[in-house]
Amino acid sequence: MKTTSPLAIISLVSGILGWVPLPIIASIVAIITGHMARAAIRRQPDQLDGDGLALAGLILGWSSVIVSLLFITAVILFFGGLAALLAWLGVSGHFN
Repeated sequence: MKTTSPLAIISLVSGILGWVPLPIIASIVAIITGHMARAAIRRQPDQLDGDGLALAGLILGWSSVIVSLLFITAVILFFGGLAALLAWLGVSGHFN
């Protein structure tokens, strides 16, 4: 009888949590446990199940990390571009 890998369940739950309450920490946990679960399932295919759960956790974890990095990059580019535009216009940001 096959049992579902606990690491696969942790990966899926962490991947879901990585989208709202704990974006960075839960996403990293989802990625690490997803890889560990898939490796364990490949080593013991007759005893462990849950490869789809681990894969879903990996996809959710990686996509959350990518979206977070894109958001941070967009914020930096926006405010950096805004600062460059204000400098080009001669606005110092200091008002007397």
